[in-house]
Amino acid sequence: MPAVSRRGLIRKFRSLGFEGPFSAEKPQFMIRGSQKIRIPNPHVGDVDISLMREILSQAGISSQDWEKA
Repeated sequence: MPAVSRRGLIRKFRSLGFEGPFSAEKPQFMIRGSQKIRIPNPHVGDVDISLMREILSQAGISSQDWEKA
């Protein structure tokens, strides 16, 4: 799984049915049904692979589904 920018992360989650990001709290979050995931704050560079794995785990998305999106 290659590193991805924050914008790319949001785009992929939208393609997987998530809505947002919403900013009612920090950090921002996206939702799909009753599921809620936190999106990393904007920063320079790509989202780290370890953080990506943690977010995907919280969302219940496999690496294979992520790559297909």
